[in-house]
Amino acid sequence: MRSPAGPGRTQQPAPGAAPSGTPEGPGRAAGPGTAPRFALALAALGAVVVAGIALGAVRIPLDVVWRALVGQEVPPPYDVIVHDVRLPRTITATLVGAGLGIAGLQMQTLFRNPLADPFVLGVSSGASLGVALVVLAVGTSGWTASFGAGLGVGGDVGIAVAAATGAGAVMGLVLLVGRFVTSSTTLLLLGVMFSYLVSALVTVLLAGATPELVHQYVQWNFGSYRGVTWDDLQVLVPVLACGLLACLLLPKRLNALLLGERYATTLGVDVPLTRIMIITVTAVLAGTATAFCGPVQFLGIAVPHLCRALFSSSDHRILLPACAVVGAALALGADVLAQLPGDEVLPLNAVNAAIGAPVVIWVLVRRSRSGATA
Repeated sequence: MRSPAGPGRTQQPAPGAAPSGTPEGPGRAAGPGTAPRFALALAALGAVVVAGIALGAVRIPLDVVWRALVGQEVPPPYDVIVHDVRLPRTITATLVGAGLGIAGLQMQTLFRNPLADPFVLGVSSGASLGVALVVLAVGTSGWTASFGAGLGVGGDVGIAVAAATGAGAVMGLVLLVGRFVTSSTTLLLLGVMFSYLVSALVTVLLAGATPELVHQYVQWNFGSYRGVTWDDLQVLVPVLACGLLACLLLPKRLNALLLGERYATTLGVDVPLTRIMIITVTAVLAGTATAFCGPVQFLGIAVPHLCRALFSSSDHRILLPACAVVGAALALGADVLAQLPGDEVLPLNAVNAAIGAPVVIWVLVRRSRSGATA
């Protein structure tokens, strides 16, 4: 029986499709239900935005929430709660969730690894080292009051600067070494090794710190959107917005990378330049989020897999905006769940893990079953 491709010829997969066995799963194009699914995701995001403003230690009526969202005056004491606490927190969670979701997708595609996340190259470890140096080392010298005291989990300028500096230093080192490395897998392993080295330094600092300073550092590691103020948003919003807009340059390059770097090269893609672009954008998104909110875990690894399942596609023209919307909704939803106990707020990363771990388990089981039947 003759093949549709004709005798002596084999069909080549489309650039936007991913072969079976890659991190993207079977190559699938956009289905007819993409628009309704986007509408559903946007509706879910709108619902959690309202919930994020309405729910907490003080419950706010929905009509007051609506007036706050459209810019009308809100009666006291709701005006302070809405404008000074919950609106900044909601904006922060939305942007950070979108940024980490997209960053995780880019890392999984670049390294063709379903368990890669935005922090796989050491962004989180570098930020942790910067914070540890300020809170632990500097704090023991009596400078904490001027640079890192009153840890506001992202709202303190000294902590944010220290985290951004540490993340930038580690990523700069990774990019420098990456110029002499041709394999993305080797670059991934180097990033993991750098993370171990930096984590070793943090452990040494923790071993010699006082219990009070260790407690401050551990609080930062929990992750939180609560400490971000309007002044912080003047930095956070433009930087994350620029990082998200830069992702608009990447869908075709990411689609080409789905089938491997050699195939992407045959399509005219400059793979080394594309690798640097992806790593730089990811570093900006993940580093900024970590600087202001601490190391927010699990979103970067769970959101891409969830979007591939929800939208039945491996096309990055669909997945990039999908990860932004779903990531924002999950980040804000986890923050709402963390606030539900009332006066006691759950650690954000604990809630993220409760949401993200089942997704990762599902991915591992699914890949294991598909490998067994292949």
